[in-house]
Amino acid sequence: MARFICIVIFLVLFLILSIPVFFIEWIIGKFNREKRDYSSLRIVQWGFRMILKVTRVEVTVIGEENIPDEAVLFIGNHRSFFDILLTYTRCKRLTGYVAKKEMEHIPLLSTWMRYLYCLFLDRENPKEGLKTILQAIEYIKKGISICIFPEGTRNTGEELSMLPFKDGAFKIATKTNCAIIPISMNNTCAIFERQFPKIRKVHVVIEYGSPIYPNELGKEEKKHIGNYVQGIIQETIQKNAPLV
Repeated sequence: MARFICIVIFLVLFLILSIPVFFIEWIIGKFNREKRDYSSLRIVQWGFRMILKVTRVEVTVIGEENIPDEAVLFIGNHRSFFDILLTYTRCKRLTGYVAKKEMEHIPLLSTWMRYLYCLFLDRENPKEGLKTILQAIEYIKKGISICIFPEGTRNTGEELSMLPFKDGAFKIATKTNCAIIPISMNNTCAIFERQFPKIRKVHVVIEYGSPIYPNELGKEEKKHIGNYVQGIIQETIQKNAPLV
């Protein structure tokens, strides 16, 4: 429980103390947008690393060398709030995460998210959802990676289970032919969700799969690309289960 309280206090202080930082970042952006983007990225990554230090989580990372130095679409399974912290701290390039619409209304946090090209998806409104996907496509074309968890919500089922992937996310890749990088995560829900509100020191495994370029897939694989990528992630989390 003490770790949870420490994280809440740190997060609140981080957001409050970042108010003047927003102004500084805004000034930097007036002169050099790229410099502002990367300084914002590093600031948030520092904050996330501090939170992960409090959790004392041990992380085994496999296949990080598979990520090409270009804008990609990260696709991952989703079982914990900490999935975002664990993966975002490892982003070398600008990467926008697709979050649920409700996140847009959280003061200060949503400001950082906008600075970092995050998108807010309205899951109840298909028209607005399409706009979000189109915006993500534009970001990819500008060299900004996108990360999305296509299960649509956190999976609270059995450890090695997955919810069906929603196909809309994959249009980001099929319309741009950017590489899809599968992210397979094991045991992340054991950090927090499994024993809410306690936070425990656990071991998690993250594996980045080989890049998948939609135009290099066969006709059937491309037609059912969501199932294809989900199959890869499912196979990987099964393989890595003995490591945690």
